Order: sequence, then structure tokens, then C-alpha cells
Amino acid sequence: MLGGMQDWPLRIMRLLDHAEREHGSREIVSHYAAGERVRSNWAGIARDARKLANALERLGIRKGDRVATLAMNNGRHLVTWYGTIGMGGVLHTINPRLFDDQLVYIANHAEDRVLFYDAAFAPLVDRLKAQFKTIEHYVCFDPAEGQGFEDLIAAESEDYVWVEGNEREPAMLCYTSGTTGNPKGVLYEHRSTVLHAMTEISPAIFNLSASSVCLPIVPMFHAAAWGLPFAAPIAGVKLVFSADYTPQLMCDLMREEGVTHSAGVPTVWLAMISHLETSGEDLANLQGVTIGGSAAPRAMIEYFVERGVMVSHAWGMTEMSPIGTSGAPPWNWEGMSKIERVDYMCRQGRVPFGVELRIVDDEGKVLPRDGKASGRLQARGPWVIERYFQDESGPATGAEGWFDTGDVAILHPDGVMQITDRSKDVIKSGGEWISSIELENAAVGCPGVAEAAAVGVYHPKWDERPLLLVVKREGVDVTPEAILEHLSGCVARWWLPDEILFVDSLPHTATGKLLKTALRDQYKDYRLASAA
Repeated sequence: MLGGMQDWPLRIMRLLDHAEREHGSREIVSHYAAGERVRSNWAGIARDARKLANALERLGIRKGDRVATLAMNNGRHLVTWYGTIGMGGVLHTINPRLFDDQLVYIANHAEDRVLFYDAAFAPLVDRLKAQFKTIEHYVCFDPAEGQGFEDLIAAESEDYVWVEGNEREPAMLCYTSGTTGNPKGVLYEHRSTVLHAMTEISPAIFNLSASSVCLPIVPMFHAAAWGLPFAAPIAGVKLVFSADYTPQLMCDLMREEGVTHSAGVPTVWLAMISHLETSGEDLANLQGVTIGGSAAPRAMIEYFVERGVMVSHAWGMTEMSPIGTSGAPPWNWEGMSKIERVDYMCRQGRVPFGVELRIVDDEGKVLPRDGKASGRLQARGPWVIERYFQDESGPATGAEGWFDTGDVAILHPDGVMQITDRSKDVIKSGGEWISSIELENAAVGCPGVAEAAAVGVYHPKWDERPLLLVVKREGVDVTPEAILEHLSGCVARWWLPDEILFVDSLPHTATGKLLKTALRDQYKDYRLASAA
């Protein structure tokens, strides 16, 4: 008989078992909303997850039932992730920043049976409770509100054998934060999640090891916190959680907890940089930041690079678990100039093993990876969605399993992917495309500009022309002329906005991205002077 290898299903609880066994004393630090800083470790998370699994079974929860959370980043939330998945339930993280009707729709569509929530969201829960059709139990993570989390698990046994099963069984449910229509559910499997987590710790993605201290600024309710709570136990990473992301608190945590790695969307880093420049503080031991959610401005990347922090520009989406690409240094990094390095980091990086990308035109013809052709970005792989949860419309993929991401991108010959826009956000002027993202990021590099948004508005000759909306940096005056002069050195002349309007603020989605649908609606009837 020929030889062979042992086999066991790729199930998420093996990640926690490994962390408890090999990295049990590595800390999990939680800074709660009340200001308390609570310390646990991987062994403590595993112990409490077993107790929670017992508690959920006592409440009548069974394999396949959905257990929801409405919470920020903290250790109790992490215990709920693993306790729910460990007893065979499906964890459903709800984004509290969504509108009320979306929250009600999501909870009812998922048929959640239990809701764990932070006290900060108690008013929201009380307001919507009557509209939740299937939730039977409400548990507050904070001790002072209703049935407390610690009370729930206090009397439970620490003995529990994780529920086993097929590695393709569901484990986690995340809904998209779509700006049109109802959010759609993406059901992650044990196998897809473990494969994704194993890839994430590699140098090509988050570059995590036992010496890493990670502060995920991306919320746990957003695309599984980019998978970090599943990747961290593999390497024995120390996790630092916080209930809020005020720049001063982030700086304190980075300094006091020895944070080496962090991850978040550009709006968070813009606020952090502004605070650092005002306060004179530094980034302490920070070695690397992952920036995703939307494209990072060049000026932001340069700020980190000048302070010795490696920037990994990442791209992904809820439908991809979420990692699609990441900007790890290429083989010729040492031979690249500073400008070449920043140029490289401004792009969204390369795919890890497990993801395939291609670009197609509007007729579905595959376009070359020549660094010039721009087309609709499609993806496939073992952690990419096949169909949405309880969606009667059929598969979310097209021929040969390709999923249309809704992004417009360029693929370079060296494998680097560059997002040029969302397909619905691109500005179509005179038959050519203007990237609103590139225009916005170039504008943010101008002194005095805190944030910018570019939208296409009607033009009788060119179809659309760019209108640039700008939020000024506090205490700094900047003129349209100064912005145009700055942009002239960054983008093609015909890309320059026909007008620049100063606004007090810009709308954002629940995940911190610019809410372009609202802006397009607000300015749909705007008439440019050049169109008169």
C-alpha cells in the first residue's frame, strides 16, 4: 500500500487551540469605552470561549443558528467570535453605523437568535428591539447594562469539546455595506477562513510573527476586521483592542503597549497624522501599517515612509474575506529609489496565492496585463464569494467562477494591481475616463486640504467634468488657485476640475469611505460655469 498523509478538516477552532497551546500567555489587551484597560491572553480567550459555548447551548442555540454582535473591538467580543463558532453557530457581526432600517433588515434576514452588544449601543438596541423578529436573547458586554456577559458565562464549565464537522460548513456572516438596495450577506466557511488566515500572516500580507503587537483600528464588524482576529492566533500575536479611535488614545496605546503593526482606512490615518503634526508626538515602535478600504493618498504614504514605517496598501472587499491584494515589497525593493518605492506603495499590490485577478471590458473581453489597459476587475479563489446568503437570484459569479468586484483597475506586467475607480464613480469626459480616486488623493497632498471628493457633473460638450469638493484643514487657508497649481503637477491637464467648492464636511459610508452616491445625488443638478 502506498504511503499517505494525515488529514483533519480546516476548522476555525484549530486556530484558537493552537494559540492556547503554543502562545497561551501572549496578551490580549482591551481598552473599553469606560476607560478601563483589561488584560487577558490567548489561554483566557480560549477558556472563556468554552464557557460561552456552554452558555449558548443552555440558551437553546444549536449548530447553524446565527448569533449576532453589535460591538466595537474588545476581548469579550473576541470571546464571542470563538465561542459561537466553537459550538457550531454562525457568528453575525452587525455594523452599528448602518441606518436603522438596514439594521432591522439585516438582523431579520439573518434570523439572528441572540444579540451581544456594547452598552454604547443600548439606546439603538432599545429603539429597534420591537422590530427584531427572531432575536430571543440580549446580552450586554458591559457589566452595568441588563444581563451582563460576565454574568452569563460565570457559572459555566470550562470544559467543552468544540463541535466538529465538514470544513465547508458556515462559520461567519458579514453583510456588505452597500450604498444602494438592501445589504447582502456573505457567508464565510471554516475552510475559506482558515486558508485566508494562514495567508494573512505571511510577509506578503500582514507580516505577523510571535513578536508582533497588532492594534486593529479596522472594526471587528467590518469584513471580520480584515481577518486579523483569525490570523493573530496562528502566529501568537499580541492584540490591542480599543472601543474608540481618537488619535490621542491611539498614540497612547501604541506607545504604552509597544504596537508594531496596525491597520485601518485612510480617514483614520488622516486624523492621526493631523494629531501627530499638532502634538509633536511620534509613532513609537510602529513598524508597519496596512491601509485599505479606499485608496491612500500619496502624501499619507510619504508621511509614514519618512518616519521609517512600512506601508502596505491593501485592496479587498467583504465578498473576498476580505484580502485581495497587498503591497508587500517586491524582490527588487533594495534597488528602488525613494520615489520608485512610493510609486509602488501607491498601488494596491499583488495577489497572494489563493486569489486570481483579471480585467475585462464592457463586452467581457479579457484585457492585457500591460499597465495601460483599464477595465472591470474580476476575482476568483477559495475565499471569494460564490453566492450571497439566502439570495434567490442565483450565483454571484459569472462564467468560470469570476466575481465582478465593481472596481475599475489596471494590471501591470509585474503583477501589481492598481485601482483607478469604482465603476460607478469614474468620471467620463469626452469619451475618456478620469479617476476620481487619483484626483482626490492628489488634492489631499496640497497643503491646507484635509479631505477632498471628486464627482462628475453634467457638461453639454464633454458629457461630464470633474467638480472637486474640498474640506479645509483647520487653521489653514487655501485657495482654489493654490489647489489647481498643486494638481497641475500631479495629473493630466484635462483632468483638472472645472470648479472647486469648499465644504464644511463630506459624507461617509458606514465603513469610512466617501459616500459618492450622496454626493452625486446632491450635485446632480449643479451647473458648471464652463457649461454655460
